[in-house]
Amino acid sequence: MTNQKQAMLYGLATVLLWSTVATAFKLSLRELSPVQMLVIACAASVIVMATILVVQGRWHLVFSLSRKQYLQSMGLGLINPCLYYFVLFGAFDRLPAQEAQPLNYTWALVLAYMSVPFLGQRLRRLDIIAGLICYGGVVVIATRGDVLSLSFSDPLGVGLAIGSTLIWASYWIIATRDTRDPVVGLFLNFLCGLPVIAVICGVTDGYDIVPGAAFGAAIYVGVFEMGVAFVLWSYAMKKAENTSRVSNLIFISPFLSLVFISLILEEVILPSTYVGLVLIVAGLWLQQRKVRERVSQVEGA
Repeated sequence: MTNQKQAMLYGLATVLLWSTVATAFKLSLRELSPVQMLVIACAASVIVMATILVVQGRWHLVFSLSRKQYLQSMGLGLINPCLYYFVLFGAFDRLPAQEAQPLNYTWALVLAYMSVPFLGQRLRRLDIIAGLICYGGVVVIATRGDVLSLSFSDPLGVGLAIGSTLIWASYWIIATRDTRDPVVGLFLNFLCGLPVIAVICGVTDGYDIVPGAAFGAAIYVGVFEMGVAFVLWSYAMKKAENTSRVSNLIFISPFLSLVFISLILEEVILPSTYVGLVLIVAGLWLQQRKVRERVSQVEGA
């Protein structure tokens, strides 16, 4: 099997996992609060990433970092998982999955905009057009199709969903200077963030958690969304001979996610969700087009 085929398989596996997490979020949040769900998911993620590092023979890298890098782990851990997932789970707690999930996908566009002042990148006219299309889709979903009224179904929930994209984009901008091994870095971030989440959970909602479907869904989120998916996507990028082809797979995820939301959560998917999602994906595709063209030219050189 060629490296490109392996990369596509890793990419498809990642997309499949990403497509299930919105459903898992809602299943868990039926019985757990966002912070209770987060402490379970984060603990599961720490265990699975530690296991991956041991199996890969890279556990020693955890102890080979500088003091500055360990301090960096503590700082990044406060952003991801602490702040990011708390805000994201808060959005899913208030909104239907079919609304929260597409809104979260706009983080890639937010990253492009934030890269202008913080990374010195140039804002293209295409980025502005893509933004208008993308956020047009956000308005369609958030108002459930009643665009002219600008009356959001849940203003706080929508605000949390949009806020999560700002936090996630900020995290990746800060992480551009991160020289740690990616899996080691993520493991340490979650390891440092876990005690903070545990304390917050203890003093707020407590640990009156009954093992059941919601508990299992939180573990699923920690193992697959926070752990395995990240590793699989890293493999896909490393194996890819043409990364743009692999990257295009992410556009399957939001549509496949609606299938799981409809079948498992039994949410009736509104026409406005389909319209808004198409606009969001179209905007993201347009925004990424020039980037993919440049990558393809470099890889084909």
